[in-house]
Amino acid sequence: MQPVRDFQAPGNETLVNELLSWMAFPRLFLSTPTLFDVPEGNGRPVLVMPGFGAGDLSTLPLRRYLALINYRVSGWQQGSNTGEVLELLEAMKSLTLEEADRHSEKIDLVGWSLGGYIAREVARELPDQVNSVITLGSPVVGGPKYTRVAPFFAARGMDLDDIERDVDARYDIALQVPVTAIYSKRDGVVSWEACIDCVSDGVEHVEVNASHLGLGYSADVYRIIAKRLALHAPNSA
Repeated sequence: MQPVRDFQAPGNETLVNELLSWMAFPRLFLSTPTLFDVPEGNGRPVLVMPGFGAGDLSTLPLRRYLALINYRVSGWQQGSNTGEVLELLEAMKSLTLEEADRHSEKIDLVGWSLGGYIAREVARELPDQVNSVITLGSPVVGGPKYTRVAPFFAARGMDLDDIERDVDARYDIALQVPVTAIYSKRDGVVSWEACIDCVSDGVEHVEVNASHLGLGYSADVYRIIAKRLALHAPNSA
């Protein structure tokens, strides 16, 4: 039986948060001195996945930052995120296997919004190739149902309730890697409640003050990512 959830997609009152997302850029620039007051990476590989409708260009600032603190970072190389989750999941599983083989070690996955959901599902199916997952405003409950883009998926003939049931069913296979779920109650695209995983073990939820579009350019988010990557280094205590 599908659980009853007492939340919904963000209302129109949250749109102003997204309209002001551009302010994250100057704040990120002004925060540059503090961005490097984090543990240095150990050179291990990190794969970054963008959100719905976006591509590798959207994650370029984050990838540049991670490279500067000594991680081997790559984008997902799939063009724009079309929302075709099953196709993209297969593509990212293949890329993760390739990267893990090329580097001869596990991969850390970072995903923004829908990219984070895909990253989690890659880790669910490839626990031997994934070291950890970090998600940014990712709808891990309900698929697109509790997001502002739900009408887009419905217009494509997709049954949102069926998708929600499919998403719930995947929880039958437990996540076996540590997951950090970064979310914001100011998110104007994804319901923050849909970012909370109350089922899986090993998921840490971290709240930040950012819009959905600003999550990928937030100094606070960058520092959290850097610290969690260091925390989940294979040889860390």
